[in-house]
Amino acid sequence: MSQAFDLIVVGGGPGGYVAAFRAAQLGLKTAIVEKTPALGGTCLHWGCIPTKVLLHAAEFMEEVESMKEYGITVKGVTFDWPTLLAKKKAVVQKYVTGLNFLAKRGKIEVFEGVGSIPAAGQVKVTPKKGAAQTITAKAIIIATGSEVTTIPGLELDHKKIISSDDALYLDKLPKSIVVLGGGAVGVEFASLFKSFGVDVTVVEMLPALLPMMEPEVSKELERNFKKRKINVKSGTKFAGVTTKNRKLHVKLEGKKNETIETDMLLVAIGRRPVTAELGLEKLGVAMDGRFVKVDGYLQTNVPGIYAIGDVIKTLALAHLASEEGVVAVEHAAGRETHPINHDQVPSNVYTLPEVAAVGLTEAQAKEKGYDVKVGKFPFSANSKSAVVGHTEGFVKIVTDKKYGEILGVHMIGPHVTELLAGPTGIMASEGTVHELARTIHAHPTLSEAVHEAALAAIDGAIHA
Repeated sequence: MSQAFDLIVVGGGPGGYVAAFRAAQLGLKTAIVEKTPALGGTCLHWGCIPTKVLLHAAEFMEEVESMKEYGITVKGVTFDWPTLLAKKKAVVQKYVTGLNFLAKRGKIEVFEGVGSIPAAGQVKVTPKKGAAQTITAKAIIIATGSEVTTIPGLELDHKKIISSDDALYLDKLPKSIVVLGGGAVGVEFASLFKSFGVDVTVVEMLPALLPMMEPEVSKELERNFKKRKINVKSGTKFAGVTTKNRKLHVKLEGKKNETIETDMLLVAIGRRPVTAELGLEKLGVAMDGRFVKVDGYLQTNVPGIYAIGDVIKTLALAHLASEEGVVAVEHAAGRETHPINHDQVPSNVYTLPEVAAVGLTEAQAKEKGYDVKVGKFPFSANSKSAVVGHTEGFVKIVTDKKYGEILGVHMIGPHVTELLAGPTGIMASEGTVHELARTIHAHPTLSEAVHEAALAAIDGAIHA
């Protein structure tokens, strides 16, 4: 006789485990089906957390050099890549242990194996070893996430031609690398590799790095990358790769056609949903290519089946997947809940300098018919930026002129990923740029740049 649950979550990443933890809070008998030995998904094991450990170390490397301006000379600085990888592993394991504890505390049963859905209310669990079993539930949440993808015809050998997953487990750093893809993943790896002394070229097919971001931000990031001697090839297509004398020769087509010699090629062009093994087509679940179609409450067209995270056509962000998991669970449990406002989902990029954004770009706001007014303030005019020695970048606030509604906030500069929560909270509570401008910000802080940008959107910044 199969085990019966109130809710089964297929996938143990940040969408899946948060959904399961919320379900346990609501008193639902819950199970997670996860194909790997540990909870956490891509975010914990190959994405958000391990990359940020490396980026934090990269920031330290950059800071050591800048300390000379403060009269501090650091002698004998050495860098050991294996030690850094050990630190990364320790941080990841700490949170694996934490997730296991939370699952146990919530009396959540975790099944290791590949999950598929042969019928509504059923999940088949196929482990690597042993017999498959079928468990049942009133509701099922698909949270199987995504996997790295590559260009057709470009095969990864996981040694010289690698994915972002591979990059986290390199035995040693190459002397040179070409990063194919100028989105968030590509530019983060380009930034950290440069900090560790690697000769970096980043190639983006579209006209600018971070092509989904505010164009002014993209332009500023490219300017800073070039200042750091990162070779940026935007508006450039990958046209092939060959090997000669143990070197890769990467052929590019763009403003000029050229071939770059490099030790390694990192393919970071994107990810694709992991839905092929689920059996959704036979079940009649509506699809959009590999993506699962859902409504505002994350329901599919098949009663009792929900989908969240990277398997649906929303931003592929861990924190969004987590919130989608909460909405799906609350709806399945019959609790009052609300669809997510996707114009208020924050997005961060942890390069040097950092990038952060929420809401509409200036162009998107105009396309939607708003009478747009913009407020902008440079970090070069912010006193705390001068104190910490990082004056690059700016804060840009896009507003509706008539009512002062904050439509979007776009930042590039020091620690902006930590500054975004304030204006995002104002947007979520339906506050206007006037409330943000009248909110007293402590001095001296980087957050004053947000305050000044708000003032600039009304009558003008005070300090610029």
